[in-house]
Amino acid sequence: MLGIWILALCLLSAAEEVCYDRLGCFSDSVPWSGTVERPIQRLPWSPDKIDTRFLLFTRENPDSYQRISADSSIGFSNFKTSRLTRFIVHGFIDKGEENWLLDMCKRLLTVEDVNCISVDWKKGSRCMYTQASNNVRVVGAEIAYFVNTLKDTYGYSPANVHIIGHSLGAHVAGEAGKRRPGIGRITGLDPAQPYFQGTPIEVRLDKTDAEFVDVIHTDTAPTVPYLGFGMSPAIGHLDFYPNGGVEMPGYLAWKHLFAGTRDFMACNHLRSYKYYSDSIIYPDGFLGYSCDSYNAFQTGSCFPCPAEGCPNMGHYADRFKGKINRDTVKLYLNTAEAKDFPREFPLLPLLPTACEQTFLLGTLKPDNTYTGYIDAEVKLGTVTKVKFLWNNNVINPSLPKLGAATVVVQSGEDRREYRFCGYETVREDVLLTLTAC
Repeated sequence: MLGIWILALCLLSAAEEVCYDRLGCFSDSVPWSGTVERPIQRLPWSPDKIDTRFLLFTRENPDSYQRISADSSIGFSNFKTSRLTRFIVHGFIDKGEENWLLDMCKRLLTVEDVNCISVDWKKGSRCMYTQASNNVRVVGAEIAYFVNTLKDTYGYSPANVHIIGHSLGAHVAGEAGKRRPGIGRITGLDPAQPYFQGTPIEVRLDKTDAEFVDVIHTDTAPTVPYLGFGMSPAIGHLDFYPNGGVEMPGYLAWKHLFAGTRDFMACNHLRSYKYYSDSIIYPDGFLGYSCDSYNAFQTGSCFPCPAEGCPNMGHYADRFKGKINRDTVKLYLNTAEAKDFPREFPLLPLLPTACEQTFLLGTLKPDNTYTGYIDAEVKLGTVTKVKFLWNNNVINPSLPKLGAATVVVQSGEDRREYRFCGYETVREDVLLTLTAC
């Protein structure tokens, strides 16, 4: 009963408002506070206290940043209006100089000539979560002000802006998009669940916040009791759920325990930005299949890709922008296990065949057709031959022979089919090679 009264007092507290030059006013009224999802009332801290910083990396200065501000220093920096601009925004208890943001900028600069800006708001993220989740509004307003300055002073179109945000940073991106309509793209990397899931679109990242919004979900289990930190609903134009979006492969609890509390507690949550970083240098990786559920994906119900193809999760997802014919598309894929990221080879989703993999366990009968779906950790090129092998756990003194008359291999990505024929039978554990026919 006491808990109910406390909640009621929180919900009934008088709303307040605070206003800041350049950025406007912020209220702690509904829906930002006083709701079941956000019971504790908090106003965002002042811009001076949060001290949002914009750290610019370009091909002229890939290893050391230039700190720039909307009011004075853009024109004296390496920022060029002829380039696209990609902002990267960290989340709770993180910082703009963290290795993953700097590494992501470096990877971006290896594949494209862009203005890469790491947004540092550590003074507003390293506090109680309930406060940090409200500070995102001021940080988003700072980015919107920066983009407005680019437009008003330099004629720079907001359509050339891409904001990549992890965790709370995803909602920072959403706030910026709400305040500065016309942002070209927002990428949400496992948008934070607590204080945002179940809230109206005014509070959280939504597909209406930019011309194109793509989201990677990697930690969607409920916060209570499973300590999932990422949102589970689809909130973008394209929402990717690698490995179902709950548990990522290759997670070793003991390893991350010694690596530090952050990695131990949020391993799945952090995987979203690691996947995105890998996708930058592997443009053909992370193929996502449109599906109603992960279970349907695992059974092959969504195989192969439709005629318009399948989008790639991560950096190149916007190649699919003109092919979206639904409000929200949920996409599933599998990734390989990995001890460390980034990987030296791409992590790829469901493909129709792979070397030396068993795709059928059961009884084979004459004149029957069998279908199997196989995950491949490498991307296959042209299939030139197929080998058939069978074995039986039961000893059979008659030494029977079996063979595959026809094998059809279909690529999930481009629907291409390869047909192979066999003209003999073989005994147990003897390879039969089928050739193109």
